[in-house]
Amino acid sequence: MRGLLATSIGVTCAAALALPLTSPATAAAVRPAPTAEAGTADTRASSLPGSTQSLPLTPLARDRTLGNADQGLPRRDVRRFSLLGVVWDDPDDELHGRVQVRTRAAGGNAWSGWQDVETHNADHGADPGTAERASGHVRGATAPLWVGDSDGVEVRVHPDTRSRTEETGRGVRTLSAPAPLPAGLRLELVDPGAAAPAHVPVGPPRSRALPVAETAALTTREAVAASAANADLAPLGAAEIPALNREQTRRELVSPRGGDLTKKKKKRANPYIGPRPAIVTRRGWGADETVRETGFRYTTTVKAAFVHHTATGNNYKCSQAPSVIRGIYRYHVKSLGWRDIGYNFLIDKCGTIYEGRAGGVTKAVMGAHTLGFNTNSMGIAVLGTYTSAKPNSATVKAIARLTAWKLGLFGANPKGKTYLKSGGGNLYAKGKNVRLNVISGHRDGFATECPGKQLYGKLGSARSTAASYQGR
Repeated sequence: MRGLLATSIGVTCAAALALPLTSPATAAAVRPAPTAEAGTADTRASSLPGSTQSLPLTPLARDRTLGNADQGLPRRDVRRFSLLGVVWDDPDDELHGRVQVRTRAAGGNAWSGWQDVETHNADHGADPGTAERASGHVRGATAPLWVGDSDGVEVRVHPDTRSRTEETGRGVRTLSAPAPLPAGLRLELVDPGAAAPAHVPVGPPRSRALPVAETAALTTREAVAASAANADLAPLGAAEIPALNREQTRRELVSPRGGDLTKKKKKRANPYIGPRPAIVTRRGWGADETVRETGFRYTTTVKAAFVHHTATGNNYKCSQAPSVIRGIYRYHVKSLGWRDIGYNFLIDKCGTIYEGRAGGVTKAVMGAHTLGFNTNSMGIAVLGTYTSAKPNSATVKAIARLTAWKLGLFGANPKGKTYLKSGGGNLYAKGKNVRLNVISGHRDGFATECPGKQLYGKLGSARSTAASYQGR
């Protein structure tokens, strides 16, 4: 089977790369962005969907002697975008302050009110000492914020005030000053673009294993590889991995098609595994596979799942979820310098599950979701902000279904405890073995508000439901 697959991939690549890449439909006309101080835009090729505008932030105070260290971007017209965030040079720096933005809906004149951007995003990313972290391209960043189709923006960054004491001839006095902001602050405006365009190969397919209907969207080697990583679960080019009931899931584990699951994993997973949920593939949410680094990175096993929220806000329709994910993907890779989207899976507020980082949904793919604990774990991000908003039952159920299945593949009990070795962070020193819930919140491994108070409070229910799905 592996030989046939390798041959098929080669044939598909050859056929796909011989095809011209056509441009997506031309966007509607918008106000032209000023050329002066326009920053830079990622426009690698006009045929590829999506783009990023990167605009430097500058001091806003007219009189710096007053100690006002605010930085920002005055109200201005820009090219269309839907997601934004602020980045800076050093990923180890933290932004101690408040970031606020307001935007103008594309084609209109009305501006939104000021919105806060979640500033504490240093808790995400690749572990210290890994090749991804040490690439030299990684930046510090806020969480991204989804604002919808916009063509105007204004930003202000206000640093926290710090107090210090000093002795004088008259005694001790307290002085206050703004905290220093990280160097190289830039506003990133992300247009997620349309889904990667599909192309039908010219002439008949060269392999019976690759009918035209399945290879229509696979125009690059990267796209073929990302889809082939799930070839035991769905046809190449599939937009969705179908759901199975519990008995079908068990049968699949012991069938010849369970190719990537070793006999040891099959034995451990059976009978405690939940039914496989439907999963929208990267092809299904429209990933441009040429954006990420080539190849995949794996760990040894999956012992735990960390639950996150994306802090992108809840003002999206479920039909827009693929666009939100494409925006996060581009933000993680093009703006933050990561090799791929950081999460292994994402879930929208309607309970739909999406494949995240490429490499295969049944495999132990190394993510960049929980700084210090990316090894032998997986990251699940719920689209939205759940600090005060409560996640609905569909979202919690989706977390339970996904963890019951994926953790079951590796013999893990959703209600149990496990040990993970810290790769370094602000809670646990590098090398420390930490006892954690098999289903943990991000805050269990790092001092952070993620996944928000309301979502974190639902993890007990998710653990119990997931264990029930496994038959425990």
